[in-house]
Amino acid sequence: MRTTATIYMLTGISIGTIMVTSSNSWMLAWLGLELNSFAILPLISKTKHPRSIEAATKYFLTQSTASCLILFASTINAWQTGTWTITQMPDKLPSTLMLIALTMKMGAAPMHLWLPEVMQGTTLLTSLLISTWQKIAPMVLIFTTSNHLPSNITLIMGLLSTYLGGWGGMNQTHLRKMMAFSSIANMGWTLMTLTSEPKMSMINIMTYMLLTTPTFILLAQTSTKTLQDMTTMWTTSPTSSITLTFLLLSMAGLPPLTGFMPKLLILNELISQNMTAISVATTMASLLSLIFYLRISYLTSLLNTPSSSTSTTKWRQNMNNLKMTQMAPTAVMSTTALPTLYP
Repeated sequence: MRTTATIYMLTGISIGTIMVTSSNSWMLAWLGLELNSFAILPLISKTKHPRSIEAATKYFLTQSTASCLILFASTINAWQTGTWTITQMPDKLPSTLMLIALTMKMGAAPMHLWLPEVMQGTTLLTSLLISTWQKIAPMVLIFTTSNHLPSNITLIMGLLSTYLGGWGGMNQTHLRKMMAFSSIANMGWTLMTLTSEPKMSMINIMTYMLLTTPTFILLAQTSTKTLQDMTTMWTTSPTSSITLTFLLLSMAGLPPLTGFMPKLLILNELISQNMTAISVATTMASLLSLIFYLRISYLTSLLNTPSSSTSTTKWRQNMNNLKMTQMAPTAVMSTTALPTLYP
């Protein structure tokens, strides 16, 4: 019964995203976003724990507020232009309100405070859905209206997201909160070139999803939730430890891994737009994220906990073959796709 309900909810999430990506009207897009938000609420609260109920409540209130803003902005735009078409948004007021609402749905600063709490209160696989699939629909709407969005506000929100994501993740010991702040920082990189080169922003967010998927699957398979759990991963699953280290370094943007490619392209675009100071500030913000990525990598691969056992590997975990088969292609692409993606 639980499996059937989960499949039903996942189907609703998929249909909602498809409705948004294929719609040309704000009303249909709004309905798709509502279906997307309501379908994931049972998945967030399914663990029957007060923390998960709190996370579902926070998610519902945040998404409802963002949906009200979307409906308000689209109504103002329809009143001014006489059409509900998504691509017709010439006035600054509805475009600014729409930007705020959509970034709130994705968890970008300064409307980001709900994301770490929600991801901490739910399971790892549901956190994977929140940080990847749930961002597709609002990101498509932002991409569609990118030529009407205010560039200055978008740049400010991008810088805030990169800095707050980096600062927030440095002091965390829970991996789900750390990945939430990583998502916030990556949204900042996505917003930096949204108005000048939106295709580059889409490449960045899709690359991040490619990196995040095998990372969350590995954490879920090894039941790793805190930094303390990371210290014992080498003795329980050396292969997972090595793979996770490369994935984290790729998310940090270190060359020659895949995560380096979108950051290099974004910095190149900012410099070509004569925004060298902003590119330098964004690069400095990436160093904040690099600190906690390197800390996790150190605990995962370079630190062995004290043990009385003479064996280097006390026991091996029996991995789910289906999930590991699904993870393998994304893990390879997340760490070795730089030569094929960068011209």
